[in-house]
Amino acid sequence: KNKILNNERVIVPFPLLAIIDDPELHKNAAQIYIDDKYPVNLDLPKIGLYSRHKKIRIGYFSPDFRVHPVANLTAELYEIHDRSKFEVYAFSFGPDTGDEMNLRIKAGVDYFHDVRTMSHKEVASLSRSLELDIAIDLGGFTQDTRTEIFAMQAAPIQVNYLGYSSTMGADYMNYIIADKTLIPENKQKYYSEKIVYLPDSFMVNDTKNKISKRVFTRQEVGLPEKGFVFSCFNHHYKITPSVFESWMRILTKVDESVLWLSDGNTTGIDNLKKEARKNNIDESRLIIAPRLDLREDHLNRIKLADLFLDTLPYNAHATTSDALQVGLPVLTQIGESFASRVAASLINSVDMPELITESQKEYEELAIELATSPDKLNAIKDKLQVKLISSPLYNTPLYTKHLEAAYLVMYERYQERLEPDHIYV
Repeated sequence: KNKILNNERVIVPFPLLAIIDDPELHKNAAQIYIDDKYPVNLDLPKIGLYSRHKKIRIGYFSPDFRVHPVANLTAELYEIHDRSKFEVYAFSFGPDTGDEMNLRIKAGVDYFHDVRTMSHKEVASLSRSLELDIAIDLGGFTQDTRTEIFAMQAAPIQVNYLGYSSTMGADYMNYIIADKTLIPENKQKYYSEKIVYLPDSFMVNDTKNKISKRVFTRQEVGLPEKGFVFSCFNHHYKITPSVFESWMRILTKVDESVLWLSDGNTTGIDNLKKEARKNNIDESRLIIAPRLDLREDHLNRIKLADLFLDTLPYNAHATTSDALQVGLPVLTQIGESFASRVAASLINSVDMPELITESQKEYEELAIELATSPDKLNAIKDKLQVKLISSPLYNTPLYTKHLEAAYLVMYERYQERLEPDHIYV
């Protein structure tokens, strides 16, 4: 921590989100990383003022236009953007998989550019030659992204959106898409970008998400016939020692309960089992769910769980959305940073604030209470089913209108030669 505050290069920003819940440190680490690896690149001249386009040209940049959580969330957004006001471009620097999602996105945008073999400078030049107005980075500091393209300025307006759950610490990224739960106003100073406040949750969803007809039984997926099923389908890197100890205390208090986890590498699974034994929990109470080929099957399978236990400081993101969508309540402890407030943002937008706790103690107590009071849990499940019908979280047309309203404000400010500023939609 002291080293980061001292501007020393000790850690890349992404893993820090899963270790420390401190937005100030996240910003410092991002700025150190940007200054070191991706400072402003002046190989291309500064972009002047483009003349007004009949339609605003927006470009989404990603390595993940394929079966991937980012694509699962955004595919419908590209399809339903208002074509009377926007022209939609995709710049893909990931593999050309040709899978169902990849083909759907190619069909859903106006122009799809496969730029994986082009240099950063060539991609930025292509974007400029198209006079792209707004360049949207869907990856931030996640795997296979290309921050250099933004360092060269691909467009006059550049946006950090969805894929990376923190600030990028770069002066050339103008905006970050968020909401009031994610970035309260008193935390704006920890973000180098100006904040776009969407009225509901920052997270987009896809109403065309299919849930398969395949019926799963507990026996089939290796769960005990009876007993309470806690679940967490997060990547294992999000399971910190503190979170795992919390879970073990919960299992200790709830007889015959099990913890259902997603598959990972064998070392990770062995370590979790070893930690369970250290906490006097029989390792057979940890049940690993193998990966399923079809996402729609996975969405149906998770309905077998009774309660989803979230992780801190790096919450379940798309995974929270999946769980809520199939009616599985998600219990979270809200933190200080973007990554640790995502689940709360999603839970608020289905109007279930009773599932958001403020401390580890409260989180554990509520988990135990819900597991041992079937009436209380059933009341929450029933309420969630009702709230889902009217929730804005899965209303993609409404979400798209809100996001477009933000794009319009960004564009007008730029056309009027005003500096970027916080946007409240």
